[in-house]
Amino acid sequence: MSRTLRALATTLAATTAAVVAATLGLAHPAGAAGYSAPLRTAVASLPVATEIRTGYNRDLFPHWIDADGDGCNTRYEVLIAEAVTAPTVSGTCTLTGGRWYSYFDNAYWTQPSDVDIDHLVPLAEAWDSGARTWATSRRQAFANDLGDARALAAVTDNVNQAKGDQDPATWMPPYTSARCRYVNEWVATKIRWRLTVDTAEKNALTSYANSCSNVTISVTYAF
Repeated sequence: MSRTLRALATTLAATTAAVVAATLGLAHPAGAAGYSAPLRTAVASLPVATEIRTGYNRDLFPHWIDADGDGCNTRYEVLIAEAVTAPTVSGTCTLTGGRWYSYFDNAYWTQPSDVDIDHLVPLAEAWDSGARTWATSRRQAFANDLGDARALAAVTDNVNQAKGDQDPATWMPPYTSARCRYVNEWVATKIRWRLTVDTAEKNALTSYANSCSNVTISVTYAF
């Protein structure tokens, strides 16, 4: 997606995110705390902790909610925001005529059914990395995060399914030119939600970051 389209997606997402945050009691005041640092510094700052999967259940992250009551749940809000050709929206959020770009595999799609909405940091990975201690309302906010366009991505369905709940130590986008973007977005999401990384994950992120441009990572903390 072009920078212009990503900026538009962020603007559109932010509007819905405000409703999501208010609904969940997680609204952020003006000037909410943020973080900004070069990529390699950001990776180095990620706290390391052992991951714990005990007790995980996907249902503990209520997702694809319709926070603003417009008939389009989070999945469809992302599809609308990330479309490279805007779809027509009709009825109970039926999308027609749209076109989507999956940056994971450099592919284009015209049917919403061919596109999954990927949690950049998978729900199980979030649980392992700290979300197991959160209230359900916070996990719901994570699973429906429209406040940062990097948190959710419209991607080819079978590529998303191949990723599953893996972190960058064991899975990266098959399109090699997308990997630096993926690392940037993974790190930004981990920082935004104050999640930890395990040793293998940090080693992988460090290695990839050292071969990527040392761009600035800027985020607003989710809480």
